[in-house]
Amino acid sequence: MSPVSWILLLAILLILFWAIGAFNRLTRLKNAIANAFGQIDVQLKRRYDLIPNLVEVARKYLAHEAQTLEAVIAARNQAHTAERSAAASPLNASAMGSLAGAEQALGGALGRLFAVAEGYPDLKADQTMRELSEELASTENRVGFARQAYNDHVLAFNDAAAQFPTVLLARLFGFQPMPMLASTTSEVERQPVKVSF
Repeated sequence: MSPVSWILLLAILLILFWAIGAFNRLTRLKNAIANAFGQIDVQLKRRYDLIPNLVEVARKYLAHEAQTLEAVIAARNQAHTAERSAAASPLNASAMGSLAGAEQALGGALGRLFAVAEGYPDLKADQTMRELSEELASTENRVGFARQAYNDHVLAFNDAAAQFPTVLLARLFGFQPMPMLASTTSEVERQPVKVSF
């Protein structure tokens, strides 16, 4: 074999090893995204389990606010359905977008429930309501931390898939950019909801 053939063979082997390493890195980063969504999924399920209990306690005091309570349950059910869809396909951008929209609707419905509950001193004084509210607030914090971890993994993947020369391999094998999960999309929705029991 001539020296040119050896150099060409060495170059081909280097490119092959780089391609294998880059593909494995992109796959590992994509799997990290799915794992990070799994952490969000755990917290969302916990949240969805708390909400019916919260509504049931509030129902005793807010009998004539049935529309508000029904809106919370409907939003919870819609978010739970979107979460199951996203959990089945955590790398699907459409499913993640649907989940984000459903979560926004649920947050708005819960905000209205807490706003209505402010006018009922007996409800605010109810021990079970306070405990459920604290548990819900704690779960919301966990969801926020899990969402941040998810977004960190998405950023690492998107950065790796967009850098040259890996971008060529990413396009060849269909590695698409992943969307970040945002808690809200408008300035009105970003206003804090006052919760106190």
